Amino acid sequence: MTDADAAADDDAQRDARWLDEAVALAVENVAAGGGPFGALIVRDGAVVATGVNQVTTTNDPTAHAEVVAIRAACRAVGDFRLDGCVLVTSCEPCPLCLAAALWARVDRVVYAADRHDAARGGFDDLAFYELFATPRDRWPMAVTSAPVADPAAPFSAWRAKPDRVDY
Repeated sequence: MTDADAAADDDAQRDARWLDEAVALAVENVAAGGGPFGALIVRDGAVVATGVNQVTTTNDPTAHAEVVAIRAACRAVGDFRLDGCVLVTSCEPCPLCLAAALWARVDRVVYAADRHDAARGGFDDLAFYELFATPRDRWPMAVTSAPVADPAAPFSAWRAKPDRVDY
């Protein structure tokens, strides 16, 4: 076995331990009245933050486990960027959570169950992935633009702001 193989083996074992923890969080959350999703943000081998699905317990459709974990991790590190972090989650991130991970700039995402498992469990992750592959004019919800005097005004104001924090 080469050093690279041994390192990959160590990484896989570490990921499996984190995934076990994320799955356990998800199962515990179900027992507590929440949804079946759990997530961790890990940096340098340590858990920075955890999150569980709180959609129905907080009436917040964005309170997915991954988003909750990302929000908590950003507060913990004092930055909206999570460079050097891994998002470990009990299920393949839905498009909302995947976008949040991209915006947070996590280095990697590791998940246990996939979108097909979620669909069998009654969650529409698969439907959303399929929807994004469909032309917008065939979506069940209209997404359109409308004319305004200066649609780029917010961006002009942003670009002119000398103390902006780019993201």
